[in-house]
Amino acid sequence: MGRVLSACFLSAMRGVARMPWGIQRRIGGTAGGLMHCLMRRRRRIAETNLALCFPHLGDAARARLVRRHFHALGLGIVETALAWWGSEPRIMARSRIVGAEHLEAALACGRGVILLGGHFTTFELSGRILASRFECGATYRPHNDPGWDALLRAGRGRHLAALVPHKDARAMIRHLAANRILWYAPDQDFSSRRGRRNVFVPFFAERSVATTATAWLARTSGARVVPFASYRLADESGWEVVIGPALQDFPSGDDVADATRLNAVLERQIERSPEQYLWVHRRFKTRPPDAPPAYGAELLRHRTTRG
Repeated sequence: MGRVLSACFLSAMRGVARMPWGIQRRIGGTAGGLMHCLMRRRRRIAETNLALCFPHLGDAARARLVRRHFHALGLGIVETALAWWGSEPRIMARSRIVGAEHLEAALACGRGVILLGGHFTTFELSGRILASRFECGATYRPHNDPGWDALLRAGRGRHLAALVPHKDARAMIRHLAANRILWYAPDQDFSSRRGRRNVFVPFFAERSVATTATAWLARTSGARVVPFASYRLADESGWEVVIGPALQDFPSGDDVADATRLNAVLERQIERSPEQYLWVHRRFKTRPPDAPPAYGAELLRHRTTRG
């Protein structure tokens, strides 16, 4: 990212972070509408994902869901500004954490906690909300562009206690061994990475590739796995982070059963507000041997480091 562009982006984001929430909402909504019109490739990916996952939806219902999703993406941009530069009192006045006792109970076991989350449009702000009460680290996927990478690290580093490289398994184990929280989101298609063992398991009405790394990390570290999700409230007046009880008897030793279980947890989280999940990712890029390609060649071309 060029220095001039980077400086302009940072200035705009800082300015947005200081605005009243009502104005931020309008900016986010406008940005979402523009992205829906201009980001045709990402819109087609979202349409494909939703058609595979929710075949019972009619065309009109699916189109409305796609529009709502891009609206959520736009709000996610202004929420990122809030997460990185917004004042704590303003954010916490509109936020609540539900189920904090589950995370506290898992920490009391003394082996660390894998905080298992999915990629929702609220994920940047949810980290800031969690960090207001807990010291959290997160796995971190470096960006190919050094400028963007530095920006992301600086923004997240303002409130997260540690950023652990996503390929550094030893660093993850060390982090958990110190009885710390590691935010971990394994719900994207990582099958192209060497050294990963993957399985195909149900995801709504389709089968998706899933990494077995979560079970391996829990087994190796002894850490408890605690699911959580973050939501923008229905009236867009604030946010809620929902933490569930630690998974019992996980891992089981059966990689397929464990991955299926994790997808089922994710499904229940998505069902509350499906438009807030990140549908513009190519979730079905890797297909089972007996399944046709999910995306056309134009959607499979590599244009971004983020799927």
